[in-house]
Amino acid sequence: MDKIIGRVLIRFAAIILAGLVLVSLCQLAFAKEKQSDTTDFIELAAIMLKDGHYDRALMALQSIDLEDEKTDLARFYTLQGLAYMNLNDFVAAKDSLQSAIHHGQQDALIYAYLAQIHFSLKNYAEVLGVVDKAGEHKRQNPILISIQAQSYWHLKKTHQAIQALNEGHRLFPSDYRFLKLKVFYFVQLELYQEAAKLGQEYLALSKAKAEDYVAIGNALRLSKEYQEALKIMEIARLQFPDNEVVSKLLAHIYLDLGMLNAAAHILEHAARVNHALLSEAAEIYRRAGRLHKALMLNSTILDQKVKLKQRLSILLALKQYEQAASMEGSLYRVGLLEDENVRYALAYAQFSSGHFQQAAKHLDFLKEPELFRRGVELRRLMEVCKDEPWKCA
Repeated sequence: MDKIIGRVLIRFAAIILAGLVLVSLCQLAFAKEKQSDTTDFIELAAIMLKDGHYDRALMALQSIDLEDEKTDLARFYTLQGLAYMNLNDFVAAKDSLQSAIHHGQQDALIYAYLAQIHFSLKNYAEVLGVVDKAGEHKRQNPILISIQAQSYWHLKKTHQAIQALNEGHRLFPSDYRFLKLKVFYFVQLELYQEAAKLGQEYLALSKAKAEDYVAIGNALRLSKEYQEALKIMEIARLQFPDNEVVSKLLAHIYLDLGMLNAAAHILEHAARVNHALLSEAAEIYRRAGRLHKALMLNSTILDQKVKLKQRLSILLALKQYEQAASMEGSLYRVGLLEDENVRYALAYAQFSSGHFQQAAKHLDFLKEPELFRRGVELRRLMEVCKDEPWKCA
């Protein structure tokens, strides 16, 4: 009997031992599977990130157990930060990359990314705090030197900003962004001669587009360096004769210099490409006193409201009051009589051509204080003309 019980106990112990071994094997297999899943999700996220699927990369990362001590947190937060960065969620990107550094990320490239993120968030002091930590990555990437220079500039560290631009130009002589930035900085520092000289150098070397000429020319114009702006924009007009923005900026520089005929001529030429510029050219000719030229251009304007309003002012300047007064029907049809300035101008034309009753009718509609005052004066003159016609002959 004892022998039987002994055999049973031995078999029972063997079964328990086998069960324990099986459980241990299952736990080991599960742990390996779990570790494998974590690794797989990180690798999947890396592939998604490389292929430009940033949302999918974040979804893959959400499946990772951050409590698992075997999870590579440095790599996890790095990938997450890069995904957020490419989705323009810069606050989340900054937090993730800082977490990656906290968890042991030692690749200096992370500081290059962090510098760009801080710059996007306008955290200029933070840019300067991390950009040099990028080491060789900074010296190999013109963008990093550029944002370093701009950060110095925003923090009013002018000397350091110019030094950074000089370093960038030395390291990347064929990258002309550094010359371009120096031009704008020199303009803001009121070093106009240097800015103009450097601007011409930049434009000559960089095979600049029309937008580059406009940017530099306008910066000089806003600084009231009209002659320097004129030199640059005349070159631009030769290179881009059909560019509307170039023509308009050059015309405005001539206006700033009081050269109305030159400005009007440029806009008249530009109107061959953009018909809408005819009204601007005609208006400047009117201001220049070339009224018949202005009237000729006005006759070709397609926009009836613009055309009729301008025509009325030109006819008044020519003292062709009867013709101006005869425009009443046309002005009414296009709705221009709702404009009190137009209504007063028409009333003045009718008064000047002796149509007092029609003039008085339009004066009744004037509500704007200055126009109302003029209307009162016009009524007084009409009474004088009625009582003493010889004074209005």
